Amino acid sequence: MIGAFRHILARDLRISLRQGSDIVVVVMFFVITVALFPFGVGPEGNILARIAAGVVWVCAMLATLLSLDRMFLSDYDDGSLELLALSALPLEAIVLAKATAHWLVTGLPLIAAAPVLAMLLNMAAESYVTLFAVMLLGTPTLSLIGAIGASLTLGARRAGVLVSVLVLPLYIPVLIFAVGAIDAAAMSLPVRPHLLFLGAMLAGALPLAPLASAAAIRQALT
Repeated sequence: MIGAFRHILARDLRISLRQGSDIVVVVMFFVITVALFPFGVGPEGNILARIAAGVVWVCAMLATLLSLDRMFLSDYDDGSLELLALSALPLEAIVLAKATAHWLVTGLPLIAAAPVLAMLLNMAAESYVTLFAVMLLGTPTLSLIGAIGASLTLGARRAGVLVSVLVLPLYIPVLIFAVGAIDAAAMSLPVRPHLLFLGAMLAGALPLAPLASAAAIRQALT
């Protein structure tokens, strides 16, 4: 079973890396949208520092949405998803492998780019370690929740828009605690409660998101 999981994960990674455009588009969207804010609100360092955490996280969430609708779509269109559903590996494990691949090709680049963009927004130096921690805890949760939205919209027209409508409200708790942790670090307040909530959301999404997504895929394949 572990070998089959690794095979699906490696397959999705090869497809994403071979195309390459998804990674480039996600990172460029993240960079461009964050870079626009200093032009919009002005170059004042205090104002940029105050909004830095929210800007970075909102832009990261929007960048994550760009590739969510393609998590299962290509396999659904060519019939591969049906074959995967009939394989010995549980569909929940297949969903987890695909969500992991999505995080590796979108979440990790966002984590790497976030500190550089935080510098552009004059984020407080005390917040950088917390920024890395919340990105590491929060971005996998975004991919797992996104898998639910991607599976619910299989076969629908304008699936990308529907995924955004379904998923964005579910992203709000992650946004609240991630930004709260960064702001707490900037004010030298305890960040542990925020990190614990983010960890709890990730721990809850790990078993529940694959179950919900697998149920939606079975419904789409019937």
